Amino acid sequence: MGKIYGYVRVSSKDQNIARQLAALEQFHLKKRYIYIDKMSGKDFNRPSYLRLMKRIKEGDLIIIKSIDRLGRNYDEIIEQWRYITKEKRADIRVLDMPLLDTTLSKDILGTFIADLVLQVLSFCAHEERTNIKQRQKEGIDAAKKRGVHFGRKPIHLPKDFPTIVEAFESKQISENDAIQLLSMSRTSFYKYKKEYHE
Repeated sequence: MGKIYGYVRVSSKDQNIARQLAALEQFHLKKRYIYIDKMSGKDFNRPSYLRLMKRIKEGDLIIIKSIDRLGRNYDEIIEQWRYITKEKRADIRVLDMPLLDTTLSKDILGTFIADLVLQVLSFCAHEERTNIKQRQKEGIDAAKKRGVHFGRKPIHLPKDFPTIVEAFESKQISENDAIQLLSMSRTSFYKYKKEYHE
């Protein structure tokens, strides 16, 4: 038997990894054998995951709490599963789904069952993401129909803004005079002056 590694992922830096780490405690893994990413699971371009992929060898085992910790993209989860189990010849164990454990049975039926369960779960995760996006879009569309505006509110510049800008640019008034007359900061003045000319 090779080495055992744990993989933990949360979607953002302020999310808690304690639940996933607690699930790995039974394997008594040293810290250096636990790889943690705090970023989205939309793809596999994650620093700790990539380091883990470089480190694992044939006969090693990767343990994860649930399949969505591995990733959220249906096609990429399947591809990574194939890469780990077929190319790297390592094993994967998903604690929340006992059927997703490639150490249980190395025969054709065991591999088929694990692959089938993985495909069903990954498809469900993919569909859920699609549904969430659709619900968000419907919510935004409904809000727009009610007159809700999204994005930054448009800035209403003083009516005399063009006059004051022209006076400043023709050196009739100083920068301080222009800023005081418009009641805005120096940064805002130059920002809106630039936009005015565009």
